[in-house]
Parts: sequence; C-alpha cells; structure tokens
Amino acid sequence: MTAVTLDSLDLAALLASRICHDVISPVGAIVNGLEVLEEEKDEQMRVFALDLVKKSSKQASARLQFARIAFGAAGSAGASIDTGDAENVARAFLADSKAELSWTGPRALLPKNRVKLLLNLIVIASTTIPRGGKIDVTLEGSGFDPDMTFRIVTTGISSRIPAGLEDLLDGKAPEHGIDAHVIQPYYTGLVGRAARMDVSLEAREDGVTLTATPQPAEAQPESGVTEGTAGS
Repeated sequence: MTAVTLDSLDLAALLASRICHDVISPVGAIVNGLEVLEEEKDEQMRVFALDLVKKSSKQASARLQFARIAFGAAGSAGASIDTGDAENVARAFLADSKAELSWTGPRALLPKNRVKLLLNLIVIASTTIPRGGKIDVTLEGSGFDPDMTFRIVTTGISSRIPAGLEDLLDGKAPEHGIDAHVIQPYYTGLVGRAARMDVSLEAREDGVTLTATPQPAEAQPESGVTEGTAGS
C-alpha cells in the first residue's frame, strides 16, 4: 500500500456513498412494507408488513443518528459532544447486529473529533467479529479530563483484524485505491490524526483490542483536517 491523500470532494462523495449503503436496506424495507399495506387485504400479511415498517424505520433512524455524529458536523466547529449521547447512538446502531455492546466510563463532554473517532472505532470493532460477539468499550479518565484513552475490546468466534485495516488507518491505500468499501477506516485514521490521538490494534486469541491514546501536548496533527473540523 502507498500513502494517499483524497481531495475534499472525493472524500465527501465516498463518505456519502458509505452512509447511503448503510441506510438503503432499511429504507427499502419500509417501501416494501408500505406497498404491501396498500395492496394486501389479508390481515395477517398487513400485520407483518406494519411490523416490518416499524422495525425498519427504527433501524434507519438509528443509522442516520449514528452517522450524524460519526461522519457529520453534529455541532459547530470546535464543539464538544456528550459521551452519553455517543453511547446512546452506538447502542441503537448495534441493536440489530450480532454484537453485544457494553460501555464503561464516566460521562463527559469531549472535543467533537474525539467522539467521532470513538464511534468510528466501534464500527471497526464490529468488523473484527464477523460472526458476532461482544464489544466492550472503556473510557479511561475522569469526567473532567478531555484527554481520555479509549479502549475497545472485542471477543468472538473467528475474530480477526481485517486485511489492510492498519494500513488504511495510517492513510495508505490498497492497489485498487480508496473506494466506498474502505473509506470508513481511512476516514477514521484522518479523524484520529485531527483529534491528536494514536490508534493501535492488537490481535488476541479470542478477539481484538483497539486503543486510542491522546498524543503528548507538543505533538501536531499529521493531516490537513484540524481538531473540530472533520466532517463539518
């Protein structure tokens, strides 16, 4: 892999494609359910269709609320985000997945990019346990300390670090280049550098540990995306 820098238009387009991919399935299910309600006379089928619409609407809403913080502006430049809100959207986002989420740590207002990094790391964590399992999120530090360390431990059968993930986090592109399939970990690396946090991954026998540690105060961000502006 080689280091790559996307221009802002390409980055925005690929992130939009990723978000659309995440919401198209539940939105399509809502459309199908509404069509059944319009055409079907059988009461049992109508009940099934209504249930599908309700579940899919909840899923679409959860994915959009998650994306708003993880990828979007979610406040003005330099804003802080409540980690309690991050926990709520993460739980809703994973509610229909095979992963069980646990969350430990004080509730705090953290710089926006650090919360965005945390949520994106949770997405990455879910890819390390493709057959399901547990995702344990720990925020290490006090509720008054913006320099918290994030530790995410996954446990599951057939756990692994996806091929190329570490390179993408470092801003390196695979041979075919950056596309919508790999934009999320690439973007996570951008946000990590903007937030001045170092991200590391460690494979264990039964899972993967992801850690995000604040850089020393004198360290400078490596990307053109600055603290508080990524995704805004």
